[in-house]
Amino acid sequence: MRELVRAYQGLTSYSNEHIRNQGLTPSQFEILSTLGNTQGQGMPFNKLVEETAIAKATLTGVIDRLEQKGLVRREVPVDDRRSFIAVLTPEGERVFNQTFPAHIYHLQQRFKKLNRQELEQIRAALKKLRELF
Repeated sequence: MRELVRAYQGLTSYSNEHIRNQGLTPSQFEILSTLGNTQGQGMPFNKLVEETAIAKATLTGVIDRLEQKGLVRREVPVDDRRSFIAVLTPEGERVFNQTFPAHIYHLQQRFKKLNRQELEQIRAALKKLRELF
């Protein structure tokens, strides 16, 4: 388990440093990345909680800060006036289109040091470990 934890910490540290250099927090980047794949439709807050690793109590604050940056807006669905949908603004779309590919490239610089067979072995082992729990 120690190696799994250390690998996760290393990956997270490497990833988060790059995200912060893009002017975002890891949580902000995660929300932008999730919303960036909705083709402008946005996502209800409860679905964002399911799709990300961000706690419901934290989500509102992160959305607030993204709104302050002009990257996200809240919309009220016509069929459910008690909930909100988070939608990227045009500036949010621009930031997503700039930062997401750059971050994927950044991660690929490390993962390309592994061959296809090694990547598949890691994927299979992680899947098997996940299925145990």
